[in-house]
Amino acid sequence: MGAQANTAADVIIVGGGLVGATLAIALVESGLRIRVVDPVTAAAPTQPSYDDRSTALSPTSQRILEALGLWPAIAAEAAPIRTIHVSDQRSFGITRMHAEREGLKALGHVVPNRVLGRVLRERIAALPATVQPVTARVERVESGAEVAQVVLDDGASLTARLLVAADGTRSALRKHLGIDVRDTAYHQCAVVANVTPAQAPNGRAFERFTPEGPLALLPLPGGHCSLVWTVSPERGQRLAGLDDGDFLAALQAAFGYRLGRFLQVGQRFVYPLSLSRSGQRVAERSVLIGNAARTLHPVAGQGFNLALRDVAELAERVHGAALRGEDPGATALLQAYAAARQGDHRRVTLMTDGLVRLFSNRLPGLRFARNVGMVAMELLPAGRARFMRQAMGRGNRLPRLARGLPLEGGHG
Repeated sequence: MGAQANTAADVIIVGGGLVGATLAIALVESGLRIRVVDPVTAAAPTQPSYDDRSTALSPTSQRILEALGLWPAIAAEAAPIRTIHVSDQRSFGITRMHAEREGLKALGHVVPNRVLGRVLRERIAALPATVQPVTARVERVESGAEVAQVVLDDGASLTARLLVAADGTRSALRKHLGIDVRDTAYHQCAVVANVTPAQAPNGRAFERFTPEGPLALLPLPGGHCSLVWTVSPERGQRLAGLDDGDFLAALQAAFGYRLGRFLQVGQRFVYPLSLSRSGQRVAERSVLIGNAARTLHPVAGQGFNLALRDVAELAERVHGAALRGEDPGATALLQAYAAARQGDHRRVTLMTDGLVRLFSNRLPGLRFARNVGMVAMELLPAGRARFMRQAMGRGNRLPRLARGLPLEGGHG
C-alpha cells in the first residue's frame, strides 16, 4: 500500500495472530471487504522443534475449527486428552476426569502453535481478494458515526464500518481507542517448557496444585509433555537459570513420579501472570476480542478457548448483518455482542481466578476444605459434570460455529 493511500473496507481486524486470522476466515463468506492489519509479515512455516509452544483446545473450540474446515489439517498433529488427573500437593484430594465417562472421544486436544499458525496462514493465503493482509502498524484511530479510520505507520489510512482489536494483552489498538484496562497481578509467573518423562503420557493430562500455584502437564505427540509451572517470580527466575539436571530434579520434587522420571527438558520461557480486563468490550464502531478484551491466568487453559468463542459470536452477528444488508459496525449490533459474551467471560474469569486463589492459599482449614471438595467432585458426578461443562465451553448459549454448524447461508 503506498503512502497517503486511503482504502475503504467493511471490517478492519487489527492483529493477524491466531484469533484475528480465525475471525477473518470465519467472515470470508459474508462478502465483506476485510483487511487484517499486523506489523509482522506472516513467516514461513517452521520445522518441528522440541521447544514448540502448544495450545490446549476444548471440544467446543474443535467444533469451531471443524465448522470452518480447519480441523482436518490440524488433527494429524494434535494430541488428544483422554483423562485429566487433578491433585493437591502433599494432600489427599484427587479428582479424575475421563472422556469416556463424559461421553466424549477426548476432553480436548493439545496442538503445537506452529501447526495452528501454519494452517491459518495457508487458509488466509487461499482466501479471495475480499480478505487482504496489510503489513503495518496502527499509529492513530479516529472513530465517527459512519466509519472508523486508522492511520498506519507508512502514512496510509484505512476506513471501515467496523474495527476489531485482536492484538492481544498489550493491545495498541485498545490504547488508541482510549479504553482503559484493569490489571490484577497474581505475583506469580509461568515457567513454560516441553519435557519428556520416562512414561509416555498417552492422553493423560495433569493439573497439580502446589502452594506456589498450579503445575500443568499436557500430552504432546511423541511421548512428550507441555509444562506450565506457576511459581513466584523469584523462583521462576531461579528455575529458568538452572541446568537441565537441576531443573528436572526440582520438577520431579513438585510433580512426583506418576510418569516416572523426567528425562529431558527444552528451553524454558518465563511469563509474569495477571488478570487483565478492559474497561469496556465495545466502543463506537469498535470491538475488542480475545486477550485484548480479557487475559486470564493459564490455569485450566481457558484463554484461547474463550477467544474462539468471541470469534464465533462476533462472526455470527457480523455475517448475519451482511446477509441482511445491515451495518456490521452498528452500535446495537456491538452492544448485543457484548451482552451475549458477558456471561461467558464472567463465569470463566470467576472459575480461573477462583482456582488460583483457592489453591494458592496456605490456610490449613481452607486446605482441608478444598481437598474434601476435590474428593466430593470425584464421587459426585453432577458436580463434576457442571465443572466440566464450563471448562469445555459448554456452559453457555453457543453460537452456530461453536455447535459445529456453518454460519447462516454458509456451506456445510
